[in-house]
Amino acid sequence: MAATACSYHSSLLHSSHNFNRQQLLVTTTVSNTNGLLRHKYQKLAVKCGREFSDFVGGDLLKPDLGKWLEDVEEHKAIAIYSPHEGGYEGRYLNRLRYQGYKFLDLSARGLGDPETTLTKLHPVCPPHIGKQPIARWYFPPEVDYRLSLLPPDAKGLVVWILEAKVLSKAELQFLALLPTLRPKVRVIAECGNWRKFVWTPLKDIAGLTSNQAA
Repeated sequence: MAATACSYHSSLLHSSHNFNRQQLLVTTTVSNTNGLLRHKYQKLAVKCGREFSDFVGGDLLKPDLGKWLEDVEEHKAIAIYSPHEGGYEGRYLNRLRYQGYKFLDLSARGLGDPETTLTKLHPVCPPHIGKQPIARWYFPPEVDYRLSLLPPDAKGLVVWILEAKVLSKAELQFLALLPTLRPKVRVIAECGNWRKFVWTPLKDIAGLTSNQAA
């Protein structure tokens, strides 16, 4: 049985800024049944260049802000996946801000138990350096405290959770149920990264059924 191996050589294909059509040399090594090796050379045309989205912004080519607002109001808890380079999520955050929402930004790292931190009186133990006594301070519920400070014209409170990918499924389930417990609250959880900005209901990520989420 003949064996085939391929290798690629492209000394001309050195930069994606080159808009000209380049030649990609493909070398195919074929071994026949007699053990002899022979080489086949084939040139392929490869075009390297920029796309239209590189000049005007990829997020501007997708008019999905209306769908974004509809899903936030319908599902109330959303899991988002943004590109690694960042910056895209600010466009969707500002649209919620224009609707009259206020924001509570929290990081999932060091959040502790979300239910206790967000809805209950919770203790906080500040770090000591070996000289001060170990103390415990009690803080009001983060969500209830922010809701009490909302101006009369505010539409609601958006709890934006950074790095939510480190949370367990049980913690994500509570965040998905939080708008049910606090009707004026919306939850946006950054659950990972993707090549473009996408979102899905948080209950789908947390494994909740429609009846449980209601």
